[in-house]
Amino acid sequence: MAKSIDVSDLDIYYGDFLAVQGVNMTIRAKAVTAFIGPSGCGKSTFLRSLNRMHEVIPGARVEGKIVVDGQSLYDPQIDPVAVRRQIGMVFQRPNPFPTMSIYDNVLAGNRLNQRRIKKADADAIVEKSLRSANLWNEVKDRLGKPGMSLSGGQQQRLCIARAIAVEPQVLLMDEPCSALDPISTSAIEDLIHELKSEFTIVIVTHNMQQAARVSDETGFFNLKATGEPGHLVEFNPTKKMFSNPDEPSTEAYISGRFG
Repeated sequence: MAKSIDVSDLDIYYGDFLAVQGVNMTIRAKAVTAFIGPSGCGKSTFLRSLNRMHEVIPGARVEGKIVVDGQSLYDPQIDPVAVRRQIGMVFQRPNPFPTMSIYDNVLAGNRLNQRRIKKADADAIVEKSLRSANLWNEVKDRLGKPGMSLSGGQQQRLCIARAIAVEPQVLLMDEPCSALDPISTSAIEDLIHELKSEFTIVIVTHNMQQAARVSDETGFFNLKATGEPGHLVEFNPTKKMFSNPDEPSTEAYISGRFG
């Protein structure tokens, strides 16, 4: 089941450096939430804090709360690996495992979690995940071929299939189309639209039109000056953000006056 995420008073640090300050928001279940803003304003850092990928960097930590389904993700009793199973991630550049076939790429997460999967169950997971990622018809006759043999757009859909194969509740996407051509980008955007019926989706994008096209709600991040922490300027339904934002700086960014 897709879950909402409640973020309160979140500060994100790299060592002593405060990178993102004072974020409060509720990310709705079964909706697409987009984060926009200029480079270096903390969008991706905030996104990575939502599944505890941020703390993989030495010295990185957060203060404040992120709560999913009544459970605080940064509770000392919580296993970060379990968090990442529940909250999957798709990165900027497609990253299929280079030595693995298409089939084995899809199953990689499941095999980490449970050692033995019956062949019939594995086949079912692979087909369901590739169908969900709109990739099945393109690859069903070459599942044994390397994942790297696919085109860039197909590789990114393979990575989405791999992420959803473990049945997460939330899917985070960090600029999933920035390395792709327009046709592949359009395919991924259509896919995001379909997947939100099952998953809570959070996407960071530099492409304002993309945020307007795919998201239900948008958060605009900015920083007051270089070296200052990034902060959430405004968080509203996407239609409002793009037609009648509350903050003058949101309108300035969206209309291209800076950024």
